[in-house]
Amino acid sequence: MRNQGWRGLVGVALALAAIAPPLAAQPYKAEYTLSIVPDTGTPWGKGTQLWADMVRERTNGRINIRLHPNATLMGGDQTREFTALRQGVIDMAVGSTINWSSAIPEFNVFSLPFLLRGYRSVDALTQGDVGRELFRRVEEQGVVPLAWGENGFRQLSNSRRAIRAPEDMRGLRFRVVGSLLFNDIFTALGAVPTQMTWGEAIRALRARKIDGQENPITIFNNTKLETAGQRYITVWDYVADPIVFVVNRQVWDSWSPQDRDIVRDAATEAARFEVTLAREDLLSTGQGMWENLESRGVKVTRLTPEQRQRFVDATRPVYAKWKALVGRDLVEKAEAAVKDDAMTGKAQPIGARK
Repeated sequence: MRNQGWRGLVGVALALAAIAPPLAAQPYKAEYTLSIVPDTGTPWGKGTQLWADMVRERTNGRINIRLHPNATLMGGDQTREFTALRQGVIDMAVGSTINWSSAIPEFNVFSLPFLLRGYRSVDALTQGDVGRELFRRVEEQGVVPLAWGENGFRQLSNSRRAIRAPEDMRGLRFRVVGSLLFNDIFTALGAVPTQMTWGEAIRALRARKIDGQENPITIFNNTKLETAGQRYITVWDYVADPIVFVVNRQVWDSWSPQDRDIVRDAATEAARFEVTLAREDLLSTGQGMWENLESRGVKVTRLTPEQRQRFVDATRPVYAKWKALVGRDLVEKAEAAVKDDAMTGKAQPIGARK
């Protein structure tokens, strides 16, 4: 009787196992959160929205994504985004390498002052060995990287005067992102750096509590910072800010292989669109963004090679310090890639007119 009872229980268990779903299978969420720092009017925002829309359409609504701009999921503090993503507080993001550098110090390679010389050198890093190594570091943090996008080269603006030399920055108060590397750069140039969120920065600029800020021109233009007194722009291309399309690892693993392919392919297409959008106005041969800014009363200063070299020289100690902190091997790979690019073709300066 005992054997028959045991066999009966085993039979019931096997029957239940046959009809139960596999343990690895997890139900899809009704909605997935997707975080970005800027608003939806920027190339960054438009590329992210395209990604969400393509995924929703191609999965027939199985993966329904809601875009949350302006770092709202982190209360406006963009430096918390990667931690929230890694912990599963948010599901997906298109994030800045600068904002995520506190979690992944190697991302600071893009912020080494004056390492990069135009878009070709950015592409040489993101699409080469450096980019692949950085993606491995992201994966080690429990996040799946899918594609490189672009926020652009960061330029300088202020409300006080045109800046053509490091001496012109002396004593001016600039909002900088939450990175000690940026503190070091601006301190070396004689300025007074102040770390604050972007929302805080806008209010501080309007109230004249700070004199200036640094950001890609697309951000300046979309926010219309001249209305906050930012009448002077210096095009100096001192650092770049690639962005990364990513998904939380647990969310990624919960999807079918077919849906993962859809999400990855859509990220690649959206990133390509976003990069094109971010660059087209800046390199326009017609009435592009630069001319539009000047027509709105903004004085645009483009540094000569000699003027730019003075900023390079002033920040060399910062570069040397952070080369060691980022990792010499990685930085030397980046330097070699930039050098190879310079030898194969002249990089297009961001502020140049064709």
